[in-house]
Amino acid sequence: MKILIDIPDNQATFGLKVLKSLSFVKKAKPMSVATVDLWEDLKEAAEQVQLHKQGKLNLKTAEDLLNEL
Repeated sequence: MKILIDIPDNQATFGLKVLKSLSFVKKAKPMSVATVDLWEDLKEAAEQVQLHKQGKLNLKTAEDLLNEL
């Protein structure tokens, strides 16, 4: 299982030391700003797809997106 933990920058070094000291933690490493941005964009997109499937949000078709170009 993967878990995303948000730690303030001034506590990141300590937080990583604590996580790495736990025997059951396989890997603990910081994420780059670009990776965090991508993660947030993907999370938002997944939420929009869920809302669309529930009928709570209308999404544009691929044809509509191409016509905007």
